[in-house]
Amino acid sequence: MNTVNVNPGETAKFDRLASRWWDPDGESRPLHDLNPVRLRYIAGRAPLKGSRALDVGCGGGLLSEALARSGAEVTAIDLAPVVLDVARLHLHESGLAVDYRETSVEALAAVMPAQFDIVTCMEMLEHVPDPASVIRACATLLKPGGKLFLSTLNRTPLAFGVAILGAEHVLRLLPRGTHHYAQFLKPSEIATDLRAAGLVLDDLSGIAYNPLTRKAWLTGSVAVNYLACATKPMALTS
Repeated sequence: MNTVNVNPGETAKFDRLASRWWDPDGESRPLHDLNPVRLRYIAGRAPLKGSRALDVGCGGGLLSEALARSGAEVTAIDLAPVVLDVARLHLHESGLAVDYRETSVEALAAVMPAQFDIVTCMEMLEHVPDPASVIRACATLLKPGGKLFLSTLNRTPLAFGVAILGAEHVLRLLPRGTHHYAQFLKPSEIATDLRAAGLVLDDLSGIAYNPLTRKAWLTGSVAVNYLACATKPMALTS
């Protein structure tokens, strides 16, 4: 019985995009534009230099490399093998050090509990069968006092219009079928899963994005794309 929390169709989808992952004008263009905002959000809430960071669902390594460039010791995991090959290859160009591993977050949590100061999981929860399982594993991987950073899409009509109709069908910024509306997650659902995992929600912030100017910024509205920051209390042990 396969108990890995993964949809093989989703990993195959991202493997097909692998060859152009680092092309800022390719199919991953929105990720390139959003990455600096995500990094600033993380850096504003956790010290990066000298920290031990884990990037869950790292893809081709955009955030992984940004964290490493900021001074973190980075481990990055994904279950899409072709994308991971691209991530490893890009290290030869960047000269950075990232420990890329093909494994699930649940499997890593079983062997490396309480090892990381920072865990990031960006734009992944809406692509897995059981988001709560990912959050529980991330909590296990965090040291007491460590911080978890998430980003995902809200399940609202506006998010459907922007992320699916707009980005996939009208502007064609993303391949059709990249997102499935039923898998979008409301902030209340994320908050429930964080509490169940023993984490304390510190912040919710929206991300706004103008695809014409390629500008992204933080906003008070979480109606479309949003970030969450949560802390593992010092009193908890793994």
